[in-house]
Amino acid sequence: MSFFAALVEQLAGLLQPLFPTSATAAAIVLFTMAVRLALHPLSRAAARGQRARTRLAPHVAELREKHGKDPERLQRAVLELHGREKVSPLAGCLPSLLQLPAFFLMYHLFSSGRMAGHSLLAAPLDGRLGDALAAGGALGPQGLVYAGLFLAVAALATYSYRRTRGGLADVPLPGARFLPLLSFGTLVTVAVVPLAAALYVVTSTAWTAAERAYLYRDGASATAA
Repeated sequence: MSFFAALVEQLAGLLQPLFPTSATAAAIVLFTMAVRLALHPLSRAAARGQRARTRLAPHVAELREKHGKDPERLQRAVLELHGREKVSPLAGCLPSLLQLPAFFLMYHLFSSGRMAGHSLLAAPLDGRLGDALAAGGALGPQGLVYAGLFLAVAALATYSYRRTRGGLADVPLPGARFLPLLSFGTLVTVAVVPLAAALYVVTSTAWTAAERAYLYRDGASATAA
């Protein structure tokens, strides 16, 4: 934890000339981008897996027609097809899972009180939505910071949902079709965690949206291969 705090403080020091009042917030954004950049190879692998599932869609449709009245046999057949083609239905979850340690470090760092005194505009980075509402209401200086974050997360979650809701249609796992709805869970996260952790979530969500737009654009197979 002390190493992580020192890293954030050093980044904030480097960014101080550019962001005199929000250097620590800018350091969190930069740190988040570094984490996501390190995980980018896994995202490229997930994109290849998604294209493979799209290629297998006609075969899955044939299996549905053949075993539609036997859900268990259909599930086994689809899993066998994915196994033969070496396609992992959950490969796209790895980038999200592997960045959880960084998120929890950010959460604990700003919950411990060690980074008190740092802010994003008018809102303290170790504060929460409840604190902002108590300080001036939804339209107060702190409340408006959270309003901006909520608008950004809602827009990004909607974009992510529209991009991914069809990609898991043929994943033979219970509830797989509802996984894209988890994008809207970030709204709850922003509401309950310290602002620093919320900023990490918003930055990571924006990175995910931009990354998906690049990796899943038309004709991206040559780029992401």
